[in-house]
Amino acid sequence: MSEEQKKNNYGADNIQALEGMEHVRMRPSMYIGDVGVRGLHHLVYEVVDNSIDEALAGHCDTIDVIINEDNSITTKDDGRGIPVDIHKKEGVSALEVVMTKIGAGGKFDKDSYKVSGGLHGVGVSCVNALSEHLKATVHRDGKIWEQEYERGKTLYPVKPVGETDYRGTIVTFKPDPQIFTQVTEYNYDTLASRLRELAYLNKGITITLTDKRETDEKGEYISETFHSEEGLKEFIRFLDGNREPLIGDVISMEGEKNDIPVEVAMIYNTSYSENLHSYVNNINTHEGGTHLSGFRRGLTTTLKKYADASGMLDKLKFDISGDDFREGLTAIVSVKVQEPQFEGQTKTKLGNREVTSAVSQAVSEMLEIYLEENPTDAKTIVQKVILAATARHAARKAREMVQRKTVMSGGGLPGKLSDCSEQDPEKCEVFLVEGDSAGGTAKQGRDRNFQAILPLRGKILNVEKAMQHKVFENEEIRNIFTALGVTIGTEEDSKALNLSKLRYHKIVIMCDADVDGSHIATLILTFFFRYMKDLIEAGHVYIATPPLYLVKKGQKKEYAWTDKERDALNEQFGGSASIQRYKGLGEMNAEQLWDTTMNPDFRTLRQVTIDNGTEADRIFSMLMGDEVPPRREFIEKNAVYANIDA
Repeated sequence: MSEEQKKNNYGADNIQALEGMEHVRMRPSMYIGDVGVRGLHHLVYEVVDNSIDEALAGHCDTIDVIINEDNSITTKDDGRGIPVDIHKKEGVSALEVVMTKIGAGGKFDKDSYKVSGGLHGVGVSCVNALSEHLKATVHRDGKIWEQEYERGKTLYPVKPVGETDYRGTIVTFKPDPQIFTQVTEYNYDTLASRLRELAYLNKGITITLTDKRETDEKGEYISETFHSEEGLKEFIRFLDGNREPLIGDVISMEGEKNDIPVEVAMIYNTSYSENLHSYVNNINTHEGGTHLSGFRRGLTTTLKKYADASGMLDKLKFDISGDDFREGLTAIVSVKVQEPQFEGQTKTKLGNREVTSAVSQAVSEMLEIYLEENPTDAKTIVQKVILAATARHAARKAREMVQRKTVMSGGGLPGKLSDCSEQDPEKCEVFLVEGDSAGGTAKQGRDRNFQAILPLRGKILNVEKAMQHKVFENEEIRNIFTALGVTIGTEEDSKALNLSKLRYHKIVIMCDADVDGSHIATLILTFFFRYMKDLIEAGHVYIATPPLYLVKKGQKKEYAWTDKERDALNEQFGGSASIQRYKGLGEMNAEQLWDTTMNPDFRTLRQVTIDNGTEADRIFSMLMGDEVPPRREFIEKNAVYANIDA
């Protein structure tokens, strides 16, 4: 049988059952990360991955994802359809094997799929195990085949239910509330972000997301279609839409090096942040890995060689570092690897060594051609690099000042910090409080044993628009670094933190529940995202949720966090209740602040997580950048949630 015949001969024998799925329901977090919001949405990604794999193999170009009225999900593709013939080893239909055996699927057979998007995942069988009901419908070879399951168990054998001219697979599943006890409601924007990302990463595919839970002013379901003809080039324009470009257009390339498909797109902007995003087989490798190392190596050596030859570095009195070449750079690196090896804490760091040289060569060739053909842009980039190097030397002095204060004990702590008596960081928490007035109330209301208070004066620096040395020179930011006790990285890795020195394992942002408070919280979050991302990724950053109202009638009193809660309490109290609107934390007395916002037994803390690094980067650059129209549009769209999700 020829290689081409093997590729297209996709039948029951191509499906391999690797292991059982008996304890998926007992240990779901081992398979999907957690049983919260992230795990719930991961179920959708696992099913969509199967359709993307069909697209990568050249057999599918249209994928539909539907959020149904009951929060079930339907995915539909026009691929070959999961095989339904009898699997020799298992003795049942291959469809049933795929749906009920963990690790079963054609993606483990190299003749069926050269590369696979979900190879680090666990497949649709895991989704089946964690769904109270799942229905699989396959259109294949002129017939419609069907099978249903409850909590992973088949309700009947695979059976034909009709004839069809269509081909493809339809899966409808409803997450099991016995497993997902916290949340079973899908977030449209979360799914849209990932599907948009997949459309950019796999150009030519059309992905449609429809939400049947909501209609627009015309009475039509909320829906978006994602399609990209230029792939990563368009992705860069989307991500960098709120930044001012430094050069004419996106620099991009795609090709194959050492049998590894490599796609790269990059652009320089006038900002001071470096935004590198990397993917392996559509998986966002936010911990980086060998492909990112290859990109950095190719970028630095090629630009350095050009800058040296241009003579622009001759008068420079200090060396240029790798960081200088990446200031103001937004780049995406996407590779397809047959057998990816993942490392790191969350298994999102690529370890395949052969990928480094493949990406490095590809980037070098791309840049050499671009620099030669665009001398004006090339000169602008080198000037930006020189400016970055000059600023880095200024930042070193500012960073050393912070470092000296940080390593000192006792007297080295900020004067405004009211520390706690507990010494074990795991038991300690610090509240970053807006303003001295609220800080004073928080100091009176706290539990001094384990709660520390650091008042911040006014709005801290907007780091999105500030050079690095200005960030380290800012007093409020220096106080945050010093209070937390973390040491800042070396000059080569200026944003790496030594978390072993962290003095509090809960860092709580506590601001007023109004527009100004939301803005200050966003400024602080922007600082953490750009300069202390390790803290967020380690799960140390939280946002406090102070109440908006105190509803009183006679001896009865309750707090309300939303207008809806306020109205419900007023009705519960028989109407005409006295309603006090808290405009700021300082309007509450110490006891009220403790009861509602600081007492671990009753408070609500929202943990800050990064589900999608590229989307977080885009939103922070939009909210904190110079472009007003996209910021206004975002605020108008999300204003209804501002008080509860700030």
